[in-house]
Amino acid sequence: MRAHEAGALHADISNQGPAWLRTPADVNALVPALWPRSVTRGADGAVAVAGLSVRDIAAEFGTPVYVLDEADLRSRCRDFRAAFPTEDVFYAGKAFLCRAVVRMIAEEGLHLDVCTGGELATALSAGMPPERIGFHGNNKSVAELGRALDAGVGRIIVDSFTEIDRLTELARERGVRPRVLVRVTVGVEAHTHEFIATAHEDQKFGFSLAGGAAANAAFKILDEDVLELRGLHSHIGSQIFDASGFEVSARRVLALQAQIRDARGVELPELDLGGGFGIAYTTQDDPATPQDLAKRLRKIVDSECAAENLAVPHLSIEPGRAIVGPAVFTLYEVGTVKDLDGIRTYVSVDGGMSDNIRTALYDASYSATLASRASTAQPLLARVVGKHCESGDIVVKDEFLPADVQPGDLVAVPGTGAYCRSMASNYNHVPRPPVVAVRDGHARLIVRRETEEDLLALDVG
Repeated sequence: MRAHEAGALHADISNQGPAWLRTPADVNALVPALWPRSVTRGADGAVAVAGLSVRDIAAEFGTPVYVLDEADLRSRCRDFRAAFPTEDVFYAGKAFLCRAVVRMIAEEGLHLDVCTGGELATALSAGMPPERIGFHGNNKSVAELGRALDAGVGRIIVDSFTEIDRLTELARERGVRPRVLVRVTVGVEAHTHEFIATAHEDQKFGFSLAGGAAANAAFKILDEDVLELRGLHSHIGSQIFDASGFEVSARRVLALQAQIRDARGVELPELDLGGGFGIAYTTQDDPATPQDLAKRLRKIVDSECAAENLAVPHLSIEPGRAIVGPAVFTLYEVGTVKDLDGIRTYVSVDGGMSDNIRTALYDASYSATLASRASTAQPLLARVVGKHCESGDIVVKDEFLPADVQPGDLVAVPGTGAYCRSMASNYNHVPRPPVVAVRDGHARLIVRRETEEDLLALDVG
């Protein structure tokens, strides 16, 4: 491997894939853990979702397109609801939010977390009961907080002393008493990418536990007695498989609960342990089931409460990726195939980092399959790349595709429901793809494709 100023991802010229990637016995086979539950390969060789062929989806909606299996998403909501029947399950809207998804999660009995005014507006416009909305964010504006109070948002997770002062003033002006949680930075180093680890001390979220800011924030709210302090909140990161981080987090947050009780005589009734539960993007990933998560988290909380002589608080969690991530795949059309003399084969598709920035931003790994047909060709180790003017425009770093993959083929990439459409951009002035929901063999558009007219409409120069 040669050095490269942009990093090893750009310099790796080995034609060997990662150690975990095995040559498939059948290059047409679909790994069930990676795909929405209704995805199959039909008798004609084409991939189908909920009985609808991807060829029909591409013909009607074009490519690239995000394809959401509605029954799959709803079933994952039900899995969490069943695993946590007495707790509150907040869908983390930052993973992916649109009005149709808001309605789905509301109908399935979930709550909703938002973290900006735009997400709040989407939730309210879709009819989400405001009392079931939680409002996150490290820099909520006066306007955003005012709108949350006026709408009757159920809880606000405060993130700074400035926000406490800001919210207190707004609440006094309105004569309301909003429910709040204090976000605590517990100092846990989650085993994930540094950009999505959110509980170590040196980062922008929350009040430091070690430095005493978290306790002081709670005392300030209690002493001023304008906001209703319901509990504490901790979120240690994202795409996490190891429960040990939650164990450490719960221990430290509940120790703070006990400190608040001893200092002010108040036992806070709620605890939110956040989300960040991982999903399977490739065969190397082994996520826990909601039932396993519930068992582990309850055991952790019960044990720590007993140690601190605390009543067990009402628990909340915030799955986002774990619900929407596996329910969506992205469908692309192949434009060119380039063999670099045995170094690597590049399969270029009609999307890229504008519809999935995670590979470039987090060095994330994805899988892919030839979706429009089956093939009898031998497996070929390939790299799926986008159309953008950027060498780091990689969708799938390493995957076995049929050696006869060619322009015009459709390629599907699973696990793209979380943070792909949400983080999509117009890089190189490429319009963002649509989102299509499929159920019982029928597809409906829930987010339309952007057009060049949309781009030009914003350009007032």
